[in-house]
Amino acid sequence: MRVVIYVRVSTDDQNTTNQSIVLEDWAKQCGFQVVGIYSERESAWKAGHQKELAKLVADARRHKFDAVLVWSLDRLSREGALAILKLVDKLRIYGVRVLSYQESWTEAPGELAEVLYALSGWVARMESQRRSERTKAGLARAVAQGRRLGRPSGSKDKRKRKKRTRFP
Repeated sequence: MRVVIYVRVSTDDQNTTNQSIVLEDWAKQCGFQVVGIYSERESAWKAGHQKELAKLVADARRHKFDAVLVWSLDRLSREGALAILKLVDKLRIYGVRVLSYQESWTEAPGELAEVLYALSGWVARMESQRRSERTKAGLARAVAQGRRLGRPSGSKDKRKRKKRTRFP
């Protein structure tokens, strides 16, 4: 079976190597032929910003592979059950399966998989929301203790920022 690997991290400080090594080994153990790797450094909350995922879907439409290997389904999206179900269904229509290393049930046939995809998407969204709430609570506590948030006065960016415009 021809497979591709999709790995994603949320920030430039993180690295996709841990995911890709495990997924390449998994593909080898299963006897799959890895025909590509899509690597992304983008938040899964920013719908439409995942350029590599968009390329993957376009290549799936062209029948370049039979399955996508991911570390876990939350690498695809943290937008919830509907987002993951839509993506998995779109890939299924193109004849492509999504196989998750962490969720072995993705290899099982049947309609129960749809329910489990939805549940997994919901869990990913809830996990992300809880992390955000903890961060906000920590920031609120810091402000209450008199700490000043943000960059220190007079500091400058290490890299040049892109100019933002309101209209393209």
